[in-house]
Amino acid sequence: MDRTRTADHAGGAGATLLARCALLTVAGAVGVLLFALGEGGLLVLAAGLLGLVVWAAGVWWFLAYRGAVRLFGLLVAIAAPVAVLVFFAHHRLWLTALLLVLIWGIALALARAALRRARPEPPMRGRAATRPLRPVLIMNPKSGGGKVGRFGLVERAEGLGARVVLLDPAAPADVAELARTAVAEGADLLGVAGGDGTQALVAAVAAEHGLPFLVISAGTRNHFAMDLGLDRDDPSRCLDALTDGEELRVDLGEVAGRAFVNTVSFGVYADVVERPEYRDAKAGTALSLLPDLLVGEGVRRVDVRADATVLTAQQALLVSNNPYGSTDDLGIGGRRPRLDSGLLGVLGIRVEGAAQAADLAVRGTQSTGLTALTARRVEVTAEEDEIPVAVDGETLRMPVPVVCTLRPRALRVLVPRDRPGVPAPVPSVNWRRLAALAFGRSDPGTGDSSGSGSGHSSDHSSDPTAEGPTRD
Repeated sequence: MDRTRTADHAGGAGATLLARCALLTVAGAVGVLLFALGEGGLLVLAAGLLGLVVWAAGVWWFLAYRGAVRLFGLLVAIAAPVAVLVFFAHHRLWLTALLLVLIWGIALALARAALRRARPEPPMRGRAATRPLRPVLIMNPKSGGGKVGRFGLVERAEGLGARVVLLDPAAPADVAELARTAVAEGADLLGVAGGDGTQALVAAVAAEHGLPFLVISAGTRNHFAMDLGLDRDDPSRCLDALTDGEELRVDLGEVAGRAFVNTVSFGVYADVVERPEYRDAKAGTALSLLPDLLVGEGVRRVDVRADATVLTAQQALLVSNNPYGSTDDLGIGGRRPRLDSGLLGVLGIRVEGAAQAADLAVRGTQSTGLTALTARRVEVTAEEDEIPVAVDGETLRMPVPVVCTLRPRALRVLVPRDRPGVPAPVPSVNWRRLAALAFGRSDPGTGDSSGSGSGHSSDHSSDPTAEGPTRD
């Protein structure tokens, strides 16, 4: 106990010191900007902001329009940063700009380190697991470009005593029905080597029967495996769980009664992914469709009720099984620090024109075009009777209202004891909270795990019985 208190005290003191250093670095940047460099520093700031605004407007025109306007937007998006660099060089301000960028980068690094240390995300707790006697693994040989064959997963699994059901690419099968058949025949573990959509279907059967579930990272991106801390480079290591594993209890999302392990998307993304040509030409299909989906005749808006919070006319909505580390952490490498919080992550986007696009580029999470929150129940409605919904990357059509919920800790996931793990998430920088941390004031409670800025958020650790979302 004394060691724990000493470690907590040291972590708190370290966070306070880092927060103070971050604020001092910001003060130094302001000093350099306003005093040491005089008008030159103000020119750097003004030119940088103007360039960012013009670049964001150009990107909007490029995405939302066709023909001459799209070409103009592309030229603007390219010319804006080039013009800023030329301006700096012509007025001999490039050294000033470089210095300010370096100082600001150091300040952000210190701020994130302070916030991470002040509220470290506890790891999901595993517990000892017994070795399964009759494991059944469903494998898709085409998934991930043929990882099943490339890594010898069938031979390795059978050598460890598992029965492998190998899917036939030429004859699509109902994987959920295959999983139910395996349970009826006495399987005491279900596993999948395939994409996240297939993982979710079998995971639902495992949760229904209370059986452990094994994730084998043989898909293309393997987001679920990544957030479980599994090795995505060598999926054969996931099979170590059969002989030396531990069990994690994680949440399982549900949308209109269908399970999901990662995300459910509505709006623009779902509309694009629904098109059959998207699989073969992702970028080209998106560019050809976006003008209609953003400002044209095909535009679709969804209304959202996330617990008690209402969002109207959202162009895009992302609902995730547990919130991501921050709204800056939603790309290909985005991670969820926990999968057992009992909360859905919700991200809504509404950008109506170039001005709002520029506001989003400048203000980020503080923009009115971006809303982030957490909830236990999300209901999505639209003017149409049926809308496309992308569930773990696979598009379905569902009647409205579409309801997303979470089954807290419903899934028993068997993972190897020895696995890469999940790195600490990079928190969104919240200067109010940082100032409170630096000066020893009480935490204002704005540093939530969902990284919300302009929206609403919850911060309930992992208690599934906590109250709903609160406003920032």
